[in-house]
Amino acid sequence: MSIASLRREYMGESLDEADVAAEPFIQFQRWFDEALRSELPMPNAMTLATATAGGTPSARIVLLKGIDHDGFVFYTNYLSRKGRELTENPRAALLFHWTELEREVRIEGGVELVSAGESDEYFSSRPLGSRHAAIASPQSERVENRAMLERDFAEAAAAHGDAPQRPAHWGGYRLRPLAVEFWQGRPNRLHDRLLYTLDRGRWTLSRLAP
Repeated sequence: MSIASLRREYMGESLDEADVAAEPFIQFQRWFDEALRSELPMPNAMTLATATAGGTPSARIVLLKGIDHDGFVFYTNYLSRKGRELTENPRAALLFHWTELEREVRIEGGVELVSAGESDEYFSSRPLGSRHAAIASPQSERVENRAMLERDFAEAAAAHGDAPQRPAHWGGYRLRPLAVEFWQGRPNRLHDRLLYTLDRGRWTLSRLAP
């Protein structure tokens, strides 16, 4: 079978302006709760797209770890490639794709660091091995081999024990959205696309052609 012939028919439910919430955060929470109830694998997995100051893009999967009316929160190494790019160009896009529900959510906006207190609280909640790895791993840097990573991990575990402190190079980001699009797959590729845009502090809703 050729790649060009791969296709599926979308049979999703409708997405109507009369039925969605007035703000995208509420609508996102509705859809996220449905993804949880559907027991989808890793419903908080999202693509994070960043770019250098010169516009060279990159994308990777990260995990959503918080949402409120201020934005969407994720955590990483500040010295990683994505961290360096967010320092150069503090704008990003997020994409959630829930295949089983035939839904996507696209989010675009500016990115800022969360407070040190928020980062400390989340870091302390992580599994111990994950905390040791955050200390030991020079994320995105070239390393000689796997054995070196294992050695550095063992040294971090021995040095920091059962209560490691959050390293200064690791913590959270919050994306404050300026635009949020909800996409629902529909028959004949006439998909529903509803776009929230922030205009002078208020959210406006419009429909996009599929």
